[in-house]
Amino acid sequence: MGGSTTGTADRAMPDRKIALSFSHVSKVFPDGTHALEDVTFSLDSGNFVTVVGPSGCGKSTLLRIASGLDRQTRGSVESNTNNVGYVFQDATLMPWRTVQKNVELLAELHGIDKPDRRRLAAEAIAKVGLEGFESHYPKALSGGMKMRVSLARALTLKPPVFLFDEPFGALDEINRERLNDETLELFGRERFAALFITHSIYEAVFLSTRVLVMSERPGHIIGDFEIPFEYPRPHELRFQPSFAELTGAVSAALRGAFRTVRPANG
Repeated sequence: MGGSTTGTADRAMPDRKIALSFSHVSKVFPDGTHALEDVTFSLDSGNFVTVVGPSGCGKSTLLRIASGLDRQTRGSVESNTNNVGYVFQDATLMPWRTVQKNVELLAELHGIDKPDRRRLAAEAIAKVGLEGFESHYPKALSGGMKMRVSLARALTLKPPVFLFDEPFGALDEINRERLNDETLELFGRERFAALFITHSIYEAVFLSTRVLVMSERPGHIIGDFEIPFEYPRPHELRFQPSFAELTGAVSAALRGAFRTVRPANG
């Protein structure tokens, strides 16, 4: 793996269960845009891996390939489940449906009967702290509440793997930190495998068991950082010297991403 890293490379471990893996994945779009080049990493069950990198480096493309919404040009992607939750940059709620009905949507599309999808939606709404807002429409919700609805909708099918495409990027700092805290609480309870995309180094380090740094396009991994902090992580962790030291190291790798560009032919 190119670049200086503080993490460890993927290697076989007898008790390890891999939820999602990329092996030498490259992506070239029909217009000739070379988005990804030779990306290799794995996401273990129960782990939270975050990818940071410059704008346009292929982070969202990576997520779309992981979800099956797009396909790689070269390399292979393997997943141990077809049940994957996807939380987009925008909450993508239907304005004519209430919170309850928006959360029920995926279960409805999967043919789950009405009593069961109501129950699953109620459980998911409770997990994201939106009890009492079931009858509200999206126009009455704040940005942070809309993202909670989006997360609850994905939770209804109880996916073992979650994909997050910069879900909190449009929120103000206070709401973003609050949702970071709530996401970690949810991760602690559900212990799904998470692949998270963000531009925020602080968010990446606070949430993750591991942070990967990508280069400019064509994106490839140039930094791999294991995050040593135990869960649950208190809000105050953000102000600790050890946290500042690690975010500084990730920041240095990210600055190097602007100087580490691999030729399109590999």
